[in-house]
Amino acid sequence: MIVTVTLNPSLHVRYDAERVELGVSNRVSRVRHQVGGRGLAVARLLRTFGHEVVAAGLAGGSAGELIRTELAKTGVATQFTRISAESRRVLQVTDSSGAQTAFDEPAPYITTEELGRLAADYRALLGGATAVVLCGSLPAGLPAETYGSLTRYAVEAGVPVVLDAGGTPLQYGVARGPALVIPDLAAGEPVPELAGGSSVVLPADGGVRVLTAVGEWLAGAVAYQAGPDQGLAAGFRDALVAGFVPGIALGWSWPDMLRHAVALAATVSDDGVPDLSAYEALLPQVCVTGPRA
Repeated sequence: MIVTVTLNPSLHVRYDAERVELGVSNRVSRVRHQVGGRGLAVARLLRTFGHEVVAAGLAGGSAGELIRTELAKTGVATQFTRISAESRRVLQVTDSSGAQTAFDEPAPYITTEELGRLAADYRALLGGATAVVLCGSLPAGLPAETYGSLTRYAVEAGVPVVLDAGGTPLQYGVARGPALVIPDLAAGEPVPELAGGSSVVLPADGGVRVLTAVGEWLAGAVAYQAGPDQGLAAGFRDALVAGFVPGIALGWSWPDMLRHAVALAATVSDDGVPDLSAYEALLPQVCVTGPRA
């Protein structure tokens, strides 16, 4: 069982309208709901490929219930820790020209008591987990070292961790020895120093670069580079994360993990839906180079 953890999920409410004007009542022709959050996108992709996956994290209120409902429709099991505040919503309005206007609600505030229940629920899931994926931003109230604690619990339980985060939460998580780090870096931000046994993946030109550490960071050590050089869909990063998880859980070789991850990421749509036929056709064509390829 693969566990994905999303601490700041969102419910996307999508309105289609002929036109949008401020200061007047606008008629909506269609309403759609979709869950947001990188960990949830990863969970859906893993489920598409037949993996047993549980989406965990924090969810509250009516938006939290709809997040659970929408995930259940895709076959993803959920074990969210309930919070008293409402999970955030993102209202997206699209007019007939395709122009989109979005309103993003603030993240809920998480209490110390809720953080304690999250930790207990998470540690209970680790008993049956083959891998853990920690993704995305932290809501208000959670300390920056949250990913560090969640990574440590998994490592102590013998469960490999894939960490996809940025900023200070990334730094705390990296220090606890996740198996794989996919950092969310701002332009010019340095790659974090890795704990022994960790590796870092950086998206690059439609493929990836993998940098490895042996006890300490080996600056500039490019271990592998994978192609093909293609334009990146909006769902590329989510699919790249999902593509590495089975190999981390099952102990695949780096070349096999790279081929799977890049082929999946290169054939996913902007909405995060994989084209399985395109994936199968592209998989044998992905070029992996490196000292052990």
